[in-house]
Amino acid sequence: MAAIEICSTPFVALGRAQASALGYSSLPIAVVPHPFGTAARNEVRQMAKQCADDIAGLACGSGAAGGRAEAAPAKTTTTGRAQLIEIAHEPDLITSLNRLYRERRWGDGLPVIPPTRGRVEQMLAHTPRAPHEVVARLAPAFGAATVECIAINAVLAGCEPEYLPVLIAAVEAAAAPEFNLQGIQSTTNPVAVWIIVNGPVAKRLGINGRYNCLGEGEWANATIGRALRLVLRNAGGALPGGMDRATQGQPGKYTFCCAENEDENPWEPLHVERGYAPDRSTVTVVGAEGTMNMCTLAKDAGDLLRAIAGTMNHPPSNEYVHGGEPWLVLAPEHARILHDAGLTKTDVKRRLWEQSKMRAGCMAAEDFGRTQASRTGELGMIGPDTLLTISHRPEEISIIVAGGPGTHSVYIPCFGNTRSVTREVVCHTT
Repeated sequence: MAAIEICSTPFVALGRAQASALGYSSLPIAVVPHPFGTAARNEVRQMAKQCADDIAGLACGSGAAGGRAEAAPAKTTTTGRAQLIEIAHEPDLITSLNRLYRERRWGDGLPVIPPTRGRVEQMLAHTPRAPHEVVARLAPAFGAATVECIAINAVLAGCEPEYLPVLIAAVEAAAAPEFNLQGIQSTTNPVAVWIIVNGPVAKRLGINGRYNCLGEGEWANATIGRALRLVLRNAGGALPGGMDRATQGQPGKYTFCCAENEDENPWEPLHVERGYAPDRSTVTVVGAEGTMNMCTLAKDAGDLLRAIAGTMNHPPSNEYVHGGEPWLVLAPEHARILHDAGLTKTDVKRRLWEQSKMRAGCMAAEDFGRTQASRTGELGMIGPDTLLTISHRPEEISIIVAGGPGTHSVYIPCFGNTRSVTREVVCHTT
């Protein structure tokens, strides 16, 4: 039986690259014209007829798709040690190296630190795992993220050597099937990978969970988040305009990392909620669409929950289309108001789940249709007056407490087709 790919025009490069990465370099591609979401019905009908003819021709091996069965380059992956490259030091090493990284698209647009043999070996001393061991193969290119590859990207980002175990755990978490790295890395959505660090390692490494924890200012936050992004680019192949098809993207794609403010959390911290002992350290990765500030001086728990639920409720949302995993970063002051009212974290989730329900009719017509296709099996027949829940279950609303003093909390919608993943950080120093 013949195999083919079907891609819309902007995704042909992604389809070709992925086919090659999976060992199907000559797989033919049937191209669907783009855009079709805004086309009139008769235009869509004509596109569909042409696409059906193309697919039939390619499946029968006749090459009847206007020469669109394009071959990809041969698969090239390795799990050996990294290749050493000598570069000229004129006018200086930093300038020469950064020029090389720009030319080869190995960086993220910011200056990088030279990953010399000595710096990489210092990184590797903080894990017992062998340099050539493959931690994960990362979508969409399915390149091998070896321990050494992660260490090299950590050096590039400016990480201290003791950060390496956190990064290894983050890569393992991002590669978990339920995280859906394939979708996150290649979507037109602006989704970025957000890292949350819990447990003793957060304090030991100085990962900020208080003032400006989602912003700039802390070396650990900035470099750990950036290093994961570089691994996802260099091993996962998600280059903007190539396999990363984000329409606009977002600043969180440079770096997105924080700790939870466990000292001021009136409830159990995230890692304890997920089954880890308080003295263990974890990394959680989240497919985050962005951040929305919620500034409210509400002193009553009911008022505060209504304000938060109203922020979560918005029609152009993947979470209502698919049933997502919304995240809340509660300021310690807001968390105390809810806790002092006798609410557990479970209570807060349940009340927000109920209060954030949205009429399906609030959506644009096309999004309403997508929701019917996605959630009819879960919710039954969906009409304009159907109340859509933001997630399948209340437990899928996730909450951490972070930040400093102030009446600002943050709503972080997720990609929709993703679930956060937590992995333990295994620290080791030789």
